[in-house]
Amino acid sequence: MVSDVHGNAEALARAGDGADALVCLGDLILFLDYADHSRGIFPELFGAQNASRLVELRTARRFDEARALGARLWAGLDVDRATAIEQAVRKQYAELFAAFPTPTYATYGNVDMPALWSEYAGAGTTVLDGQRVEIGGRVFGFVGGGLESPMRTPFEISEEEYAAKVEAVGEVDVLCTHIPPEVPELVYDTVARRFERGSRALLDAIHRTRPRYALFGHVHQPLVRRMRIGVTECVNVGHFAGTGRPWALEW
Repeated sequence: MVSDVHGNAEALARAGDGADALVCLGDLILFLDYADHSRGIFPELFGAQNASRLVELRTARRFDEARALGARLWAGLDVDRATAIEQAVRKQYAELFAAFPTPTYATYGNVDMPALWSEYAGAGTTVLDGQRVEIGGRVFGFVGGGLESPMRTPFEISEEEYAAKVEAVGEVDVLCTHIPPEVPELVYDTVARRFERGSRALLDAIHRTRPRYALFGHVHQPLVRRMRIGVTECVNVGHFAGTGRPWALEW
C-alpha cells in the first residue's frame, strides 16, 4: 500500500515485492518537493530559487502572492502553461506507470491528472474511483481526488461530488481514499503547519458502514498516523516519496 508517490519511481518498482497486490492511493506526480526545492516540474521550469520562494509564500499561507508569483513566471514561458505541464506530467507518468507491478489497484490523488491515466495504465493496473473490487477475499472501495482548497491542485472536486463517490462505494471491508476523513488529528500537517482538507462525508461513511480499515494518504507529516474510529482502524499509509517504504495490510 502506497500513497503520495510524487515521482519516486525507483522505490515504486520494489513496493510490491512479496505482496499479493499493490494498492496506490494517488499523487503520482511531483510538481514541487517541499523538502528539496530543486526537484519537480516547477523548479525544472523556473529554477530552485523561484521554487523556494513559492514554498515560502505557501507555507506562510500567502496564497494570493504565491499565485501572483506563479502567474508572472508562467507568462514568461515560450509555451502555454497547460502544454508545459502536460508534457512534464506525461514524462513522469510514463516512468511511474511502468514501475507498477501486476496486479496494482490505484486511485487518483489531488495532484493527478485522471484524463491521462488510461493512456499509461497497463493491463496489470486497475484504476478505480467510486468503485469496489475484491482483493484476497476482501471488498475494497476506492475514492480518488481531493476537495477544493487554496492550493488549487489539478484534481479537486466539490464536497457534493466527493460525497456521491463515497456513497457509491457503500459498505466495504477496506475503504481506500487519497484524503483522510475530517478529523483534526489526521488532517493536520506538522511540517507545513496547516490543516489539509479532509472529508466529512468520508467520516460519516466510516461511522455508518463500519469498514474494518480506512486507508489514505495526502497529509505528509500528520499529527497522528493511526487512530480508531469505532471499529474502524484509520491509517495514513505514509508519504512514500519521502520514505520509499510501503505499508503492509495483512490478514
